[in-house]
Amino acid sequence: MKFLSNLLRPIWNFINGIRRVIVNLVFFILLIGVFLVLNQGEDIPTVPEGGLLVLNPSGVLVEEATYLSATDRFFNEATGSGTTPETDLHAFLAIIDDAAEDDRISGVVLDLRNFWGGGLSKLQMVADRLEKVRAAGKPIIAHGNFYSQSQYFIASQADTVYLNPQGSVAVDGYHMYPTYFSSLLEKLKVTTYIFRVGEFKSAVEPYSRDSMSAEAKEANQEWVDAMWAEYLSGITRHREVAPEILSGDMDDFLALFTQADNSQANLALNAGLVDNLAHSEEIRQALIDLGGYDEDKKSFRAIGWRDYRKAIASERSDAANKKDDSAEVRVVFASGTILDGNQPAGTVGGVTLSNRLRDIRLDDNVKAVVLRIDSPGGSAFASEQIRQELLLLREAGKPVVSSMSSVAASGGYWIAAGTDQIVAPSSVITGSIGVFGMFFSIDESLAEIGVYSDGVSSTEFPYIDITRPLSDSAQRALQGGVDRIYQDFLELVADARGMTTEAVHEVAQGRVWTGSKALELGLIDRIGELDDATAIAAELAGLEEYRVTFPTPELSGFDAFLAQLFHGASVLLPQSLYTKSPTLTEKAIQRAINEVQAVNDFNDPQHVYMRCLECQVK
Repeated sequence: MKFLSNLLRPIWNFINGIRRVIVNLVFFILLIGVFLVLNQGEDIPTVPEGGLLVLNPSGVLVEEATYLSATDRFFNEATGSGTTPETDLHAFLAIIDDAAEDDRISGVVLDLRNFWGGGLSKLQMVADRLEKVRAAGKPIIAHGNFYSQSQYFIASQADTVYLNPQGSVAVDGYHMYPTYFSSLLEKLKVTTYIFRVGEFKSAVEPYSRDSMSAEAKEANQEWVDAMWAEYLSGITRHREVAPEILSGDMDDFLALFTQADNSQANLALNAGLVDNLAHSEEIRQALIDLGGYDEDKKSFRAIGWRDYRKAIASERSDAANKKDDSAEVRVVFASGTILDGNQPAGTVGGVTLSNRLRDIRLDDNVKAVVLRIDSPGGSAFASEQIRQELLLLREAGKPVVSSMSSVAASGGYWIAAGTDQIVAPSSVITGSIGVFGMFFSIDESLAEIGVYSDGVSSTEFPYIDITRPLSDSAQRALQGGVDRIYQDFLELVADARGMTTEAVHEVAQGRVWTGSKALELGLIDRIGELDDATAIAAELAGLEEYRVTFPTPELSGFDAFLAQLFHGASVLLPQSLYTKSPTLTEKAIQRAINEVQAVNDFNDPQHVYMRCLECQVK
């Protein structure tokens, strides 16, 4: 026993020491949090008269923020780790609208250094809002050291674009290069069973091939080129850019690069991408001339968009507290992969969204609904579960209009087909009307290391077991299920769009379309954005006076306390610490994580999916 005690004591001491460190760390974090809460008070920012509004979004633009607990959010912000930082698209757009009409704001500064991008349609929405600022006669200034492609789309909307003399502008085009795992799976002796319908349904190709099929290349090249044309149209909206930049030809680029003495910054200036090359102090002086000097900050007079949002919210608090009895047009988000069951925000849970739609159906104040879709699809079962609730909403006399965001494909299109009308931007990625099933078996992998599965059963069911191969009859059953759901897909689209199933099949088979092409093919009703969809929903409901409402998730008492307690990392720490743009290595790691996550998202109870894995570009 003494020997055992001597052996275990160091281990226990080590574990006990770790425990003490963790307890003390949590204690001091809570203590600091309480101190912050007690000292923050209700310090409402002041909007400076004649000052500039600084628009400096962090991370990616999203329709609906991904759910994170208060503690996770604090540590992610404090350490710069964890999930990708996000900026609420609609809150951001609302602030630009306010600035356009606010006489206290004399101009807008675009600081995009910590902006990671977003879908093209989201960038276009920001550009449209900045057009309102222009129309109000307020100058827009953009400055940066390096502009990524997404950053530059927004920056190109400015009256003046500054670039660091050692900087560059990326206008590289859209591309998609999926990772293919077929040979790896073969080496690992993992058997992949794939069942699909549609000549162009290429979602499963990464697991069955080592390269993109000719059919997938044909289809993907068409919509990628269409999206790039949309992008170029956006950046040339207010700027004359050298055609050599727009051509996408490497020889054209090299000719400009040589003329610029091999300087990326000079190339950007000569090509009309930017207006001035300047260091940070020169830009600061220009902004002081424009917005005035702030003695306290020793810089130009300005307010950040988050502080401006707090100030505006405070000014409107009295009006907000008054009960508004006008009819509601409720916006509901379907943002993320469609999964079975209850799921957190950032994904679309079949049960979660269905319950939300049911609550709206029973809410007498809500007269119409706009379903805002930003999803590549997912579980076939969950998609139909959601569509059924949409049909019940319509039966209850509440019209439902789909408003597509950047992606509304496959299962995302399935649920859109359950609404009265579909409104989408010209750059949306939609369609992908196709179905597939996929199942992995590791029986040969286990056998390779000497692990086997054997036994008896009273029936031949269940026929899906990861440790056993699929029989021929089981494969026929799975393929039959996929065929049946594809036929259901064709029929429900045909019924919703006033088409024949044969006509739908011609534009289906898993093929992806942009919004412009989808309108031409009859898959959507009109080109437009969220505002257009809400107006249509109100019109269908016969509403003359109404208010548009968004979901406001309520935290439990404890979660609300933690949210307030841990709110402060972004205040105390430099923004660059937690919103720095990812390095090439980090991007590669994140891409690998996303590839694995995509497989993990396959949770349909019948193993049948309507998912567009290729519906993204970089």
